[in-house]
Amino acid sequence: MGGEPAAGAAIANALERVAPRLKQIRAERGATLSALSDLTGVSKSTLSRLENGQRRPTLELLLALSLAYRVPLDDLVGAPEVGDPRIRLKPGRVKGRTVIPLTRHPGGVQAWKIVVPTSKVEPENGAHDGHEWIYVLSGRLRLVLDDQDLLLGPGDVAEFDTRTPHWFGSTGEEPTEILSIFGRPGERMINRTP
Repeated sequence: MGGEPAAGAAIANALERVAPRLKQIRAERGATLSALSDLTGVSKSTLSRLENGQRRPTLELLLALSLAYRVPLDDLVGAPEVGDPRIRLKPGRVKGRTVIPLTRHPGGVQAWKIVVPTSKVEPENGAHDGHEWIYVLSGRLRLVLDDQDLLLGPGDVAEFDTRTPHWFGSTGEEPTEILSIFGRPGERMINRTP
């Protein structure tokens, strides 16, 4: 096929751009390799080699970083912009959940639609810099904030500092759909009323 060499070159070119992009995003976040390693479970040496172009990025590594940075996978690999961006919303899978990015600005507030499948798992609280808003679209969501164990239903909203140990997941009864808006330190929502 005549398009294969061109496709191979395009892929190689995109992979070459991943390393500087990863380094830039981490610098913009003010994150250390140690903090990123703790957040993703990926070793510091692997993260360093990814940022220096000494290790080829795998889908598994890129998905972990996409989740940690709260940016669409396309932003990490520099996928070309094609057509209407509303058509390009590609769902990903993170911790068994379907995650659909609704924003495409890696340096700003991020919005996601998340579908949490039915399951019963023990909460594993995590913490990181930022602020999060969760709005339940359908189903019931279990939200653990430090020592609070909350049950949210359709129309319920939770707002919290993500430095507070937290976890959200299924009640085990039905799938849940939520909107998640995440802002990094220094970013905030502005409420405007007429």
